This record gives sequence, structure tokens and C-alpha cells, in this order.
Amino acid sequence: MTGPLMPGSILSMPAAAAERLIRLDSGDAALLYLYLLGHGNAAGLNWPRERLQGALDLLSAQGMAGAEAAPPPLAPPVQEALPPEYTTQDVTAALQEAGSTFSALADEVERRLGKRLSANDLKILLTLYDHLALPGEVILMLVTWCIEETERKYGPGRRPFLSQVRKEGFAWSRQGIDTVEAAEAHLKKLAQLRTREREVLRLLDIPARPLVERERTYIAAWQDMGFDNEALRLAYEKTVMKKQSMDWGYMNGILRRWHEKGLHTVAAIQAGDGLRRNRGGAPAQGRTPQPGEERRVREDMERMRRLMEQMKREEE
Repeated sequence: MTGPLMPGSILSMPAAAAERLIRLDSGDAALLYLYLLGHGNAAGLNWPRERLQGALDLLSAQGMAGAEAAPPPLAPPVQEALPPEYTTQDVTAALQEAGSTFSALADEVERRLGKRLSANDLKILLTLYDHLALPGEVILMLVTWCIEETERKYGPGRRPFLSQVRKEGFAWSRQGIDTVEAAEAHLKKLAQLRTREREVLRLLDIPARPLVERERTYIAAWQDMGFDNEALRLAYEKTVMKKQSMDWGYMNGILRRWHEKGLHTVAAIQAGDGLRRNRGGAPAQGRTPQPGEERRVREDMERMRRLMEQMKREEE
């Protein structure tokens, strides 16, 4: 038996686990597996949650991590300051205040929603206008977006409740969307993402339908990573071949692994796979080995062989 890998402790793993990690070809997955061997779960691993979840998805897909290894739940969000409880008198005063644009805003919101605002609706509108201090133009852009989203989900002519507008308004405020310019940029990004969502559904052979929040989060992340359509389709085909059906988490694991390597097109992915396949044998055709490269490959393979043999001996 060799000396400890770390002071005061010994880590060992089955040879089959080492082979699976090698096939995964993900440094984060290998590091996380070693951490789980020593600690049992990822509670003390100081990684960004996105990085940790990506590595865990890869291990889970290989049956190398269970639910107990999942990262701890996020701390509860800091509670926002509660808005004031506006009264009917507050609303009346705002509507009658000289120089205030609240009355004109209420009239325009009524016109766009096609209904007369109730007393509670006006209190919600005053919360956006007074408590969140959103400009009238931004509130109208918010209302219009909520109308478009409601029609997209439920059909033409459907209108949102003011409670839905309020929820979206608080989300905008948290993101600092409190100017016309910021609202325009945000709405442009959302519109592009909606178009992208429809494209991705077609790529994944999924009939057009509203997406659940988790699916929208995956697609937004893939868009930010910079994958083109062909790369997404390739990841989908690999997912179906492995899982026999669409599995969003598994496909996300494939794409994260490619993203870690900077591979975002089919050509780059195939070239990267070709280099990986040729590391253990002859160099790829048309590529001249760099000085010392073959020797380094042989040394790497020999070190891996010795490690595998050592782990087998420790299991016996």
C-alpha cells in the first residue's frame, strides 16, 4: 500500500469509477467525485452553484452520485421591504394631485387592459408608481409586455391581472430596470430569447408549447454559452441515444462539458473528440506530432495504468 494521498487520510476508488471519469473527460466531475469520496456530500465545497450543479449532473448521469450528494439548498432570499398598505384615500389623492402623471397613467392602463380598474387595481398601480418609483413610461412598457405574454400563453384577447403585472414589476425593480432605456434593452433580450425558445423546441423535435421555467432556464443558459443549432442538435441526438428519450438534465450535462472545453460548434466538437481519441495511439491524419508529444502521451498512459493497477490491488 502506498502512502496517503492527503495528510492523515487515504482515498481509493473502484477501477470502474476511474474508467468512467476518464470517459467523462471532465475535470470538474473528477474533482467533485474525489471530494464526495472524502466528505460524502458537497456541502463544504466552495464552488459557484452553477459549476457544482453541472458536475453533479454529469456524475448523476453515470450513476456515480445520488440525491444525498446534491448541493445544499440556497439560503432564503433577503426579504424585500414590504410596500405600504395604500388606502382608497391615498389613491384618490394621487389621482387628484396637481402635476402628477398618475391619473393619466391609470387611464392608459385601463385602455390597454380593456377594463375599468378596480380600487385594488389602482392600489397595485400606485405601488409600482410610488413605492417602486417606476416611471410611467416604464410601467406602460411593463403592462404591454405582460399583455403579450398572457396572449402568447392563453390566446388572443386574454389579459393579465394587475397582480401579475405587480409581480413582474417587482422583478424588474430588483434587476434595476427603472428607465426606458433599460426596459427597452430588457424587452429586446426577452423577445430574442422567446424566438430562440421556439427554435430550440423544433431542434429537439418537441411540438410548440409553453415552456416550464426549468426548460426556459436551460435554453437561456445554452444561449449564453454560445452554442449554434447544429451543436444543440448533436447534443440532443447523443442524449436520445443514451437515455432513449429527451432528458433536459443529461443534455445540459453534455453541453456544459463541451462549454468547459470551449467547443460550441459541431466542427470544433468533432475536432476535439478526434484529438481525444488519438491521444492514446497514433496521431490524427494530417497532423504532425509536436516535439515530445508522443513521449508525454506514453508517460500519461503509463501513469494511468499504474494507478488503475494500484486501485485494483487495494480492492483485493
